[in-house]
Amino acid sequence: MSQHDAILHPVVIGQVMINFAARHGVDQESCLLGTGISDAELQDGEALITRGQEMRLLENIMLALPEVPALGFELGLQYSIATFGIWGFALRTSRTLRDAIAVATRYLPLSTAYCRVNAFEEAGRFGIGMDPQPIPRHLRALLLERDMATGLNLLNELGLAGIRVAALEFQGPRPEHAARIEALCGFAPRYERPRNALLVRREDAERPLPMYDPHLVRMLDDQCRAQLQRRQLSGMAGQVRQQLLGEAGLVASLEEVASALAMSSRSLRRKLDHEGTSFRTLVEEERRQLALQLLEGSDMKLDELAIHLGYTDTASFTRAVRRWTGHSPGQYRKAYRDGA
Repeated sequence: MSQHDAILHPVVIGQVMINFAARHGVDQESCLLGTGISDAELQDGEALITRGQEMRLLENIMLALPEVPALGFELGLQYSIATFGIWGFALRTSRTLRDAIAVATRYLPLSTAYCRVNAFEEAGRFGIGMDPQPIPRHLRALLLERDMATGLNLLNELGLAGIRVAALEFQGPRPEHAARIEALCGFAPRYERPRNALLVRREDAERPLPMYDPHLVRMLDDQCRAQLQRRQLSGMAGQVRQQLLGEAGLVASLEEVASALAMSSRSLRRKLDHEGTSFRTLVEEERRQLALQLLEGSDMKLDELAIHLGYTDTASFTRAVRRWTGHSPGQYRKAYRDGA
C-alpha cells in the first residue's frame, strides 16, 4: 500500500465527478455502483472516502461515458483551488509559484493527484513533472490527463498575477482526441516528450502571488500537516490517531484505545514501538496541533481549552504550551495575532 492509497479523501472530490457525469446524462446510482458510498455521505461535507472507493467511482464513469473524447482531461478541469479546502488555500497564499508547488508536493495526498509529482528546472523554464506509473494500468491514461488538466487549472488560477502556462507536454504519442485537449486548454500540447509536464518561464515561478500572507502561510502549513495526519489510515499510529480524534477523544487512556482496537494494551505498546512512536507521543502531538490551532483561531478561555484537550487543570495546559512554544498560552495567542 502506497502513502496515497492510505489517505482518505473528502467526499466532495467524488461529488465533483458525479456532477460532471450527471451533465453527460449519467445518473448518481450508476456512478456509485459498488463504491459503498451512501447518499448520506454525499450530503455530509465532512465525510471521507478511500482511494479504492474513488477508483471504483472513476471506473463507473469511464464505463458509462466511453464516447466522451478526452474524458480525463475534461474531468480534471472541473477542479479548482476552492475544491481542495485548506490545501488549495495554502497554495493561493504562498509567496511565489515555486513556493506554492513546494507546498502542493509536500501535502500532495490532500489533492486529487494520483501521479507522482515533482518540480524541476531546465533551459530557463520551471516545470511540474507527473509520473503515472503508480496508477493501475486500466486507469493510467485517464488519470494522467485528469491530473495534468487539474494542474493546468490550478496554475491558471494562481496565474492571476500574470503567470501563464508556457507548455503542456506528454510522453506518449498524440492521441486521437488531441484536438479536443487543445480546444479545452486553448493551446496545442506537445507529444512524445521526455516527460509529462506543465511548464512556465523560470521568472514566472518567482513572481509574487497576489494573496501572499506570511502569517497564513505558517498557519495553513500546520493545518495541512494536521489534516494529513487525520486522514492517514495505514499503520497502528494512524489507527490510534483516528481513535484520539474520534469517539475515544484526547482524554482516552492507552487501555481504552487498545480495547477500541480489539487488542491488549501490551500489544498496542509493542506495535507502536515497532513504528518508532508511543501512545504518549501521539497524544502529545495531537494535543499540540489542536491547542495551537485553537489558540490561534478561537477565543476559548484557557480553562475551557485545558478541559477540551484532556488536561486535568489549566496549570498543566500552560506548562505544556510553554514546553512547545517557549511562551504561556496568553503570550502565544497575543504574539500570533500581533504577527510576531
